[in-house]
Amino acid sequence: MAPSLPIRLRSIGLAGLTAACGGERGGKPSAPPATVMPEAAVPVDSLVLRTPGGGEIWFTLAREERDSTGASCVERTLELRGPRRLPIPLLYTRDIPRLVNDSTVSARIWNHCAPGDEYLINLRTGQPVRARK
Repeated sequence: MAPSLPIRLRSIGLAGLTAACGGERGGKPSAPPATVMPEAAVPVDSLVLRTPGGGEIWFTLAREERDSTGASCVERTLELRGPRRLPIPLLYTRDIPRLVNDSTVSARIWNHCAPGDEYLINLRTGQPVRARK
């Protein structure tokens, strides 16, 4: 009995995907970018702060970075957890966030193992805003 049309289409799609991804088997896989950590080394999500209102701030994603001397470090993203989960966009840090008031925490942004500007993070929206000096 001949395979159904959807299976044929899937086979054609897989063949096209294989061709687009480099073709033959057995070739050397490309090295991952420097900021991608091996799966075994990725830190687990970690609770770092509880707010008075009952919310929680967690370290989630991680990236391995190197400083100007070549020394490595791990920088983490933050996520607010409470009634819903809100990832904090574009803010990798090594700091434990500091509670500013009932609606705000602060953390410095880190890049290449060096601290940068401090950001204020709204606990209701998850949006970071650079703190004024």
